[in-house]
Amino acid sequence: MTPRFLFRTVALAELVTWAGLISAIVLRAFGVTDAAVGPAGGIHGFVFLSYCAVTVFTWVDGRWRPATGALGLVAAVVPFATLPFERVVDRRGLLAAHWRLAPGHEDPTGAVEHAQAWVLRRPVTAAVLAIAGVAAVFVVLLWLGPPVPRA
Repeated sequence: MTPRFLFRTVALAELVTWAGLISAIVLRAFGVTDAAVGPAGGIHGFVFLSYCAVTVFTWVDGRWRPATGALGLVAAVVPFATLPFERVVDRRGLLAAHWRLAPGHEDPTGAVEHAQAWVLRRPVTAAVLAIAGVAAVFVVLLWLGPPVPRA
């Protein structure tokens, strides 16, 4: 899986889950149903956290400027902004066709790059740990409750 494919896929998923969440909120506002907000919010929250993790991972590997990486994270907060952001960074050549720190490519230099190189050497183990980590954060956030109390 290339950085380009991974980032594009997660950016699209973030956009789709925003649409689902907004649709559920509109249905609630019109009194159609309250039932869709919980599942739509949960799915969107999980994909939001996943997008943030993938953005940081791609940012490190692609050596993005800090402003570009930060803008990528901000794009997750603005509805439907992840896809336009993805298109811009792709056009600028910031989504590579291979992982820079994968085995046989560049050697990592700092602690963050060493961690990323470890992930790229052990993708299955890293994916299980990443999913578990995102799920743990997700569970804590669910326990804390919605970001804005319902009136």
